[in-house]
Amino acid sequence: MQKIQNLVTVISETQTYFKQQAQKQVNIGLTLRNWFFGFYIVEYEQKGKDRAVYGENLIQNLSKLLGEKHLKGFSAVNLRMYRSFYLCYPEIQQSVTVKLYLNDFQENTILQSVSAKLIGDKNQAKKNEIVILQSATAKSISDIEKMINHLSFTHIVELIKQDNETKRSFYQWQSIDNNWSVRELQRAVNSMLYERTGLSFDKEKVIENQKKQLPILPEDFFKNPYILEFLELKQETDYSENDLEQAIINHLQTFLIELGKGFCFEARQKRITFDNTHYFIDLVFYHRILKCNILIDLKLGEFTHADSGQMNVYLNYYNENERQENDNPPIGLILCAGKNENLVKYATANLSQQVFVSKYLINLPNENDLKKIIEEEQKKFI
Repeated sequence: MQKIQNLVTVISETQTYFKQQAQKQVNIGLTLRNWFFGFYIVEYEQKGKDRAVYGENLIQNLSKLLGEKHLKGFSAVNLRMYRSFYLCYPEIQQSVTVKLYLNDFQENTILQSVSAKLIGDKNQAKKNEIVILQSATAKSISDIEKMINHLSFTHIVELIKQDNETKRSFYQWQSIDNNWSVRELQRAVNSMLYERTGLSFDKEKVIENQKKQLPILPEDFFKNPYILEFLELKQETDYSENDLEQAIINHLQTFLIELGKGFCFEARQKRITFDNTHYFIDLVFYHRILKCNILIDLKLGEFTHADSGQMNVYLNYYNENERQENDNPPIGLILCAGKNENLVKYATANLSQQVFVSKYLINLPNENDLKKIIEEEQKKFI
């Protein structure tokens, strides 16, 4: 009986694997198809012999003509999206996958040259192709392949909404590195993760310092504020620190994403003992880049000077009793509902261990309020 169960398991797992692979290929195909649509539109806008006939109403007219052929998915909104996709990522033409598609087109004489069909000049089309490829050499082919293979077109729709290349690149790589779903990407964008992260550390600088093996500062990895709306706690409802902690554990994956890169969960309610008196550290993480433990203390109300003293005790204990060989000294993070900056400054100055104090928000503010919070934080760095 056990042998046949093994057979059932193998067949089931094989089915799941190939189903996932098939879905992945479908996603890749849709992404490249939509990129080609954008490519065709831009090529026509630039070189089409009769483009002046349609002028500014090209997208509307094109949508209407495609609709008359009973083709779906070609609304004016979608056509503009395809065009934006190509304009944001012209370097996709370097992709090995795209080149394979182009080779298939040529072998089947479906498309010997995209531009040649659009502008009736094969030599000019070839020149255009070379210019596009040269303009994209700053991006590595492996980076392009990663995006095509790891992100669906629904992810890409969210990316092309971003108003500058740096922000788009940030969310693109965070999505790939953290295997974000579309919903997780949308949450990151809505909570202005890029802007909040920019307050605390320069991502490119951190990466460059790693390459050069330069010291990385702990403050490069902490944000203020932390947005915890995913915990689904209501501001008007009474809840305890234990409720807050349990909600974080229930949503640990999302909390790790909010914390940022490098955080690995170790323990909750970590007990330490002094003369038969027990104390409990709310959450303990290990940071694989900083190579140290991160102790997190959760506070419902405003930060007080006693909070920093308590955290310093925890850190001293951890440094002496829990720190492993080759580990750096532990770091404390106090998450509180509010804080007075001057009090934080004097309460954490000259402590024997490093302590950070950050606010958390359990409800996502509207964009204007969040921008105001970020602007206030930026003033500290001027």
